Amino acid sequence: MSINATLIGQAIWFALFIWITMKFVWPPLQKAMAARQAQIADGLAAAERAKQEQEIVAKRSADALKDSKVKTAELLAQAEKRAQQIIEEAKAQAKVEADKVVAGAKAEIEQEVERAKHALRERVAELAVAGAEKILRKEINASVHADMLGTLKQDL
Repeated sequence: MSINATLIGQAIWFALFIWITMKFVWPPLQKAMAARQAQIADGLAAAERAKQEQEIVAKRSADALKDSKVKTAELLAQAEKRAQQIIEEAKAQAKVEADKVVAGAKAEIEQEVERAKHALRERVAELAVAGAEKILRKEINASVHADMLGTLKQDL
């Protein structure tokens, strides 16, 4: 193997190419790779922060859901309690109204009983007078004997 000028020229050009590459091409590539590494690291850190924030938000939402369930249960209990209260008030009011109706009906019945007794007394008095008239076969004057008929009504 012989070393000739072509091989030496190629070696010189190769060394020159490496020197130019190391001087002008390699630094921008290293800067670009470092920037890309920093960007990737920032992205990974942001992803980790987002994951932590997601866990925090999930925990908060679970707590909020629990709180809303508790509040909903409390509201339902209050609504049921109020419904029972309204039912009890309605029952009490209905009982009062029923008692008023019953009292009114009793008063009306008492009045009717008194009217019936009064009518019965008058009818009994008339029958007594008619019976006495038949017994005596004599006419009895109602205006003359009004006091006696009044006393008879009271006695009956």
